[in-house]
Amino acid sequence: MDHNLLDILVCPLCKGELLYKKDAQELICRFDKLAYPIRDDIPVMLEEEARKVAAEELD
Repeated sequence: MDHNLLDILVCPLCKGELLYKKDAQELICRFDKLAYPIRDDIPVMLEEEARKVAAEELD
């Protein structure tokens, strides 16, 4: 995943910062509790593609 791209990406809903989880290949928005998938090194920043994140995953 390109770190320059990570620096400019934000959550499409709240425009908040995203947490990159390399092992899960996801970008997580802590505020909206959504995880956006990364497929073939391309972040899929669509709400309908995101999964809900459980509170214990945010720690």
